Amino acid sequence: MTVEFAARLPLSRNELDRDAEFRTTPDLDRVLRADPSVRWLPVRGAELLREDGGALRFVDAAAVPEDAVTLYLGRAVADAPDAPAGTRFVAAMLDASAAAAIEPDDDAWVSLRMFGTELSARDQGLAVEAVAMANWHAVHGFSPRTGSPAEVVSGGWVRRDPEGHELFPRTDAAIIVGVTDADDRILLGSNAAWDADRYSLLAGFVEPGESLEDAVRREVWEESGVRVEEPEYLGSQPWPFPASLMLGFRARAVDGDPSTARPDGVEILDVRWFTRDEVRERAGDTLLLPGRTSIARAIIEEWYGGPLDVP
Repeated sequence: MTVEFAARLPLSRNELDRDAEFRTTPDLDRVLRADPSVRWLPVRGAELLREDGGALRFVDAAAVPEDAVTLYLGRAVADAPDAPAGTRFVAAMLDASAAAAIEPDDDAWVSLRMFGTELSARDQGLAVEAVAMANWHAVHGFSPRTGSPAEVVSGGWVRRDPEGHELFPRTDAAIIVGVTDADDRILLGSNAAWDADRYSLLAGFVEPGESLEDAVRREVWEESGVRVEEPEYLGSQPWPFPASLMLGFRARAVDGDPSTARPDGVEILDVRWFTRDEVRERAGDTLLLPGRTSIARAIIEEWYGGPLDVP
């Protein structure tokens, strides 16, 4: 992954030491609540609060209910105006009533999708980690082996059922591909769940027993009928909506008539080849592109040759 491409991946930025050893501290929640220097990050579902200047909004430990699920996020590695290096951060996963007690204005709670590009590297790392783990905790309250309630241990990074079975967070690997043809046009598809004018790269989850390269070839063929070769890895970005790691690739269409591209008709309703001129002329008008927080946007701009001045 080149430095230039990495700079286009807002959700991959990070200035945080996850400090895994500290998660094993006995009675960790009490230790963290007793430390006035700790910053507490409220999380409502997959939504967060921001200060007027755009930074994440933190609260005091007293605002966090004792029964809230909390997650030790780690320590800052660099000084910042609101927290020196070494400051510890904790996410507090709140239900509706606890969240309303902190901030009753529903519009103040915002999805990370909407402002990920505006955060500092430290705050971006905190937000992605917190949202991803909040999503995991929301669906892992019970052991899949015994059906028993699973308690939160290890600073929020493990759940354990009464029989001692431990549950660890998982990340779903998904490939996303910038496919180009012999004329260096890019292949974009429109998903059935989107507006008709919205297009993005083809993507899909890696199946068990499958290499990333095979997943690239399979997903592109299944969704568009295009055969590709020479998949080349570009970089990765977490996508905690709810628990994906997007692995970016580019690949070349195998020689042949590119007009044979056809959507699968179920997930993808339309696929088209676009030139750079077409993208420049239509973007933001009759061509809605993926948002700036996505790796899809970064790969499209990598192919295009620079930033596209549209949302």
